[in-house]
Amino acid sequence: MTKPKIFVTGGSGKAGKHLIPYLLEKGFSVVNADLVPLLMDGVDNINLDVTDSGQLFNALSGYANIPELKSGEGPKNFKAVVHLAAIPRVLIKPDNETFRINTLGTYNVIEAATKLGIKKIIFASSETTYGFCFAQGNPIPKYLPIEEDYETNPTDSYGLSKVLNEQTGKAFQKRTGIDIYALRIGNIIEPNEYHRFEEFCKNPSVRLRNLFNYIDARDLAQAIELCIKKDGLGYEVFNVTHDINSVSLTTEEIIKNFFPNVKIRREMEKYESILSSRKIRNVLGFKPIHDWNKYLKV
Repeated sequence: MTKPKIFVTGGSGKAGKHLIPYLLEKGFSVVNADLVPLLMDGVDNINLDVTDSGQLFNALSGYANIPELKSGEGPKNFKAVVHLAAIPRVLIKPDNETFRINTLGTYNVIEAATKLGIKKIIFASSETTYGFCFAQGNPIPKYLPIEEDYETNPTDSYGLSKVLNEQTGKAFQKRTGIDIYALRIGNIIEPNEYHRFEEFCKNPSVRLRNLFNYIDARDLAQAIELCIKKDGLGYEVFNVTHDINSVSLTTEEIIKNFFPNVKIRREMEKYESILSSRKIRNVLGFKPIHDWNKYLKV
């Protein structure tokens, strides 16, 4: 039986290097499209630049590997495209380059995938679309918790690029009718980074710009798999965070200490993340399993 093929851009990065082995274990075949290969058994790598439209059209319409070439049956279409490739934050490249690469890359990926008949696109948006992470100063939310209907209003080049990418995805979905899901991914934590939570708990204010959220890279992989499997939603946006905050304070204590005058829209659980993932949990059955308390005792 032929394994369903997934095309992952930026698979050698912080999220991708955990997503790809997860997808391989779940029975998918993966092509990693990146400027740097992911040296891992079972991964087919192709070196490409997502800002070059022609490279994407070529890679998405071509063979994945030598065995597929040998079959004599022609290239097999991809089941889904997962677009992670991006400049990951501000202050790595000049702002105009961050904006150019992130917006043009996303446009090129979605355009090529839709015109080649691929029926599912999942792309990385960001918590930064809400305008807190890379803002000047420390803006105060209009209300809590922050869910997907909260206004996206960033003032930085990275967050702005992600807002435009969401509009790009929405436009292509309207034109084509396929499924395009945008994931507003929270602060990604890798397995070797849980020692950082000791500082988070000692000094909770360091988590203010992230609205105290986090998501384990392995739980993000689970969320992406659920998106691959869920058909028929059209265009959707999901926050992807753990359902608890990244500090030892209760949610009530976080609000009291940092947001005392902010409107609370609904009752929240004792440690519920103020950047809420309730939608993806309800719609897709997402259940993050990597609770920081399992890895660090404070």
